[in-house]
Amino acid sequence: MRSFPTAPSALSRRRLLAGLATVPLVLGSAQRPHHVDQTAHPVPAAGPVQGGRTVLLRGASLVLTMDPDIGSGPLGAIENADVLMHGGAIAAVGAALATPPGARVVDASGKVVMPGFVDTHNHLWQAMIRGGCTDRDLFGWFRACTDPQRGRLTPEALHSFVRLAALDAVQSGVTTVVDWVDIFSYDLVESYVRALAGTGVRFTYAMYPPEPDGALAAKVKKELVDPAPLGAFQIATHAARSAASDNRAHWETAQELGVMLNSHVLERPEQRADDPIGVLSDIGALGPRLLINHAIHLTDSEVAAIAAHEVRLAHCPLSNMRLASGIMRLSDLGPRGVKVGLGLDGGTNDTSDFHALMKTAIGLQRARATAATVFPQVHDVLRMATLGGAEVLGLADRVGSLTPGKRADLLVIDPAALNFAPRFDWIGQLVFNARPENIEAVFVDGRPLKLGGRLVDIDTGRVVREAEAAATRLRTAG
Repeated sequence: MRSFPTAPSALSRRRLLAGLATVPLVLGSAQRPHHVDQTAHPVPAAGPVQGGRTVLLRGASLVLTMDPDIGSGPLGAIENADVLMHGGAIAAVGAALATPPGARVVDASGKVVMPGFVDTHNHLWQAMIRGGCTDRDLFGWFRACTDPQRGRLTPEALHSFVRLAALDAVQSGVTTVVDWVDIFSYDLVESYVRALAGTGVRFTYAMYPPEPDGALAAKVKKELVDPAPLGAFQIATHAARSAASDNRAHWETAQELGVMLNSHVLERPEQRADDPIGVLSDIGALGPRLLINHAIHLTDSEVAAIAAHEVRLAHCPLSNMRLASGIMRLSDLGPRGVKVGLGLDGGTNDTSDFHALMKTAIGLQRARATAATVFPQVHDVLRMATLGGAEVLGLADRVGSLTPGKRADLLVIDPAALNFAPRFDWIGQLVFNARPENIEAVFVDGRPLKLGGRLVDIDTGRVVREAEAAATRLRTAG
């Protein structure tokens, strides 16, 4: 299997790890807290980690494993604990872990360690129209912003926009992103996938095949996505009665490729006439291999059907507010056991602030119910942002929690900041107080993408300049 050419940033990260293997890195100035006597949780014998990269996060004041079997409560909380990564996987979590020979030690004292955020729905190319069409609803935004701009894209410009947005997501704590893409020509798709792969983020490319073209989808998966070590693939669709034949063909292609089907559903009340849930039911797609986005205007019977068939959902509260689309019935879906993740949803989210996304997911349900006790609560939304998102994507056996044996996708968060301090309830503060600037470090597959509050080996000024220049060229050409 061929692989993508190694990006300069990836080479530099490997050199950084090798060159600093035995040098402790201080993330903050706080003193290391005293370790309590807690049992470490090593890698199970049946699933040894591979490779040689070893990093020990030493003395975190709070670790949220998202695994109730490791730590206390639903979030698996452990105070004053270490996290050991080896070969790109979580090797152990616990107090006063022994330092393996040659390990890189990262001082995490005074910090919070938790799994990375899983963004279950995005359109990264829309970074080119951030802040645009602010007085439009969904359909007006399509007409005035997305449709005119999409047709002007070149491979070079597209690469700049996707890279900009993907790096913004990474620096905000996103370690996995699902990108729903209706950009068709092979040269554009190739540029898109290479931009994603070059950032080091774990990604799923959800491709909307034109016509529909199952052969093109298979080619993109085989030649572009499969060779990317952190890449995965889905088939995207727009479920509607008027497009039922395309929807069926998309579902058949997804089955042939062994991937999930990913559809926008009932984002606006006008789309009730499209009967998307009925269409998806008719073609046999209702089930755990179906991911639906938005799903705002569901009937009681559709809520029941989604729950009964274990359909997965992506909730995009910030963009739903921006486009006046409505409020998902999350407080009705969650208690039924429906697996729901959170999505940033591209240009109409405007930034990649996952903390704001979590806070909004809670706030909208409370405003809708005029009650503070409705689902989701803080622990629910933190789980949705991490392990819940991984479950939605069928990746919970690999990411979403700090369970030994899973891949090492995690965050180090610094609460010693004006917007976060003083400590009262750090778990609640992660949702209601934190911002992207509190993300001190981001690791994906055990590799550091952000350290000391800065992206590793990324000239952010250059990334911004290239995106600005690309946007200017497209506007001028239009």
